[in-house]
Amino acid sequence: MANLDLSKYGITGDFEIVHNPSYETLYQDEMNPANEGFERAKLTKSGATAVYTGKFTGRSPKDKFIVEDDITRDTLWWDGTINRPCTRDAFDYCKGLVANQLSKAKKLYVVDTFCGTNADTRMKVRFVMEVAWQAHFVTNMFIRPSHYELANYGEPDFVCLNGSKVTNDKWQEQGLNSENFTLFDLTQRMQVIGGTWYGGEMKKGMFALMNYYLPLKGIASMHCSANVGEDGDVAIFFGLSGTGKTTLSADPKRYLIGDDEHGWDEHGVFNYEGGCYAKVINLSEQNEPDIWRAIRRDALLENVTVDDEGNIDFTDGSTTENTRVSYPIYHISKIVLPSRAGHANKIIYLSADAFGVLPPVSILDDNQAQYHFLCGFTSKLAGTERGITEPQPSFSPAFGEAFLTLHPTMYAKTLVEKMNQHNAKAYLVNTGWNGTGKRISLKDTRAIIDAIIDGSIENAEKVHIPIMNLTAPAKLEGVSDILDPRNTYADKSEWEAKAKKLAAMYIENFKQYCDNDAAIALIPSGPQLD
Repeated sequence: MANLDLSKYGITGDFEIVHNPSYETLYQDEMNPANEGFERAKLTKSGATAVYTGKFTGRSPKDKFIVEDDITRDTLWWDGTINRPCTRDAFDYCKGLVANQLSKAKKLYVVDTFCGTNADTRMKVRFVMEVAWQAHFVTNMFIRPSHYELANYGEPDFVCLNGSKVTNDKWQEQGLNSENFTLFDLTQRMQVIGGTWYGGEMKKGMFALMNYYLPLKGIASMHCSANVGEDGDVAIFFGLSGTGKTTLSADPKRYLIGDDEHGWDEHGVFNYEGGCYAKVINLSEQNEPDIWRAIRRDALLENVTVDDEGNIDFTDGSTTENTRVSYPIYHISKIVLPSRAGHANKIIYLSADAFGVLPPVSILDDNQAQYHFLCGFTSKLAGTERGITEPQPSFSPAFGEAFLTLHPTMYAKTLVEKMNQHNAKAYLVNTGWNGTGKRISLKDTRAIIDAIIDGSIENAEKVHIPIMNLTAPAKLEGVSDILDPRNTYADKSEWEAKAKKLAAMYIENFKQYCDNDAAIALIPSGPQLD
């Protein structure tokens, strides 16, 4: 600790440095009765601590900016919405604000982590913050180096300074979105955060960086969960928040690799993280036993309702629908460590269709796999971003547009290369709604996943779903009579009207990719209105 010099980040002062704190230290500091406001944690009867993150109960994507310079100018995907440029001066000003705030703290937490399981591609990421539970969060979510690795850690590859207590008074003249900020400088290799307490900004910030560096090396970078069977068969689950990545990959019959962010290189699929970040709204032991059991000492709950006796009400979404828990990956009993396995042979796209049009499962051919990966249709679920209070249909290329730092076609290219090399088969699974007006049951979805994994879906009688131009199984063991979505409507013409509306949205969305022959060739694989 004596050699840890924070002055190189502009942080100077008379503070105590807690370097790579233990869980016990973090627990004691979280529960310190002197904590005020959102620093305060509450102990629950599960043994986990619970915190609130204020008005920021999800990411604030409009406050994310990246310094445009010689490194990023010609490589980054400057789409103007997901990735927006800021000046070096704006970054340095915000960095100064954060450094000054941290310099006034009595105690700072410095957590050295790895982002990425494989030694040849992982990033060494250092987090600096003054809030104990934020240090707890990154300790959970990133890979914890061994004592030997920490002794030989050296300088980090990237640094995140979290100044959640400070805001930017000059945001308007700097061309930023608000007084809150999460800014990146790839030359200084630093992220600075201000104004938001939401832990996910640190997690997703590093994912965006892996999405930048790895595809440029020919490695697929994926917003997906992954698990592996007894025989070494790997399945990966693409999907946005709330579509079921964490729930469906935590399968008691298989071994978890990770629940959210992975790479796929010449050796196989590997996790970026050392923990899981699961939604817990309406969590029950019956439906999600693995996640339920993972909520114990060292887990950290966000924005759940906890009474004075420490009882948790998982059904209460009054603070946000985006209630969460972060926990070390070893809280799941069936995992592989290190968090990696071989090459994937089952690729599952998860979509929460709020229109009630898509079949619960569709079997995709190679061209459809590319088409639907570029589309990434789903619905943004309540709470995952500020201002989202009800499901909204959206197209999110690579099932993770918010975290892409290169052009979407780069992620499609690297994934397709891996799929072709290893004969991987793709499926589109709707975890959303159908004509009943109710969400497709977890029981049915789990039975569908079982049929994909064991291959029985390929032997089922098939039915063509018109307009959406998809192929679905007519029957699957353990699945109720919902596989043809038209059968869930009292009047099939209602499905047809909705399908035409959704198909038109698909067609209009895909036009953005049709500036080359390869994309134009995929159009017949998508929905058809003629």
